[in-house]
Amino acid sequence: MIRIVSLAALLALWQAAAWASDPRRLPGPALVFDAIIEEARSGALFMNLAATLARVAAAFALAMSLGSAIGYAMGRNRLADRLLDPWLVVLLNLPALVVIVLAYVWAGLTEAAAIGAVALNKLPNAVVMIREGARALDPALDEMAQAFRLSRASRVKHVVLPQLAPYFAAATRSGLSLVWKIVLVVELLGRSDGVGFEINMAFQQFDMKLLFAYAIPFVALMLGVETFLVQPLERHLARWRRGAPGRRDRA
Repeated sequence: MIRIVSLAALLALWQAAAWASDPRRLPGPALVFDAIIEEARSGALFMNLAATLARVAAAFALAMSLGSAIGYAMGRNRLADRLLDPWLVVLLNLPALVVIVLAYVWAGLTEAAAIGAVALNKLPNAVVMIREGARALDPALDEMAQAFRLSRASRVKHVVLPQLAPYFAAATRSGLSLVWKIVLVVELLGRSDGVGFEINMAFQQFDMKLLFAYAIPFVALMLGVETFLVQPLERHLARWRRGAPGRRDRA
């Protein structure tokens, strides 16, 4: 109920600001929603949202896979940590725009370059999170796994992954928010479809209705992914922590 009231207040504020402003600079909600319906009926809205979502999914999966492997190696092996740490510091501080431009210059204006640039920007975030998780692994649990002679696969499944789960969840949430933002820049600079491309077209034509018509569904898509995918995943990964105190008490 509170969220509905808050949303209604936001729409009222938007409408009041639109009345006080030039409609070419700030169109009201009704004009924007008409533009959204028009783009949806033509199919362009769904096609561009799907293109952006596919790039987000591909870049996120690539960055998390590589970042988890590198982060775990750095967290468990001191030599790997010392060798790769300077690279990590460089990537953490390298502006996203530089990575995107270099990717397009070296690999051309291709889909692979776009996804690679987004993944490379997300990669250091995943590495840092998983490295901290690997450093915090409980050695007593590792010794217990050795005492029970667990296989490597069982050790990873029942000992390592549950301890890394909160770090995976943190890397997922923070990294996904970063990917959403960077993918628009990638599309704006070098792709011919996607939400970022359409926002660039709206900017060049000074068409604020079109800009909002893509920005609002994009935000709704982000909130949907956060609400129906990320938060349930986070609760699932943290479920063992909720039961931990009870188990300790019983023990």
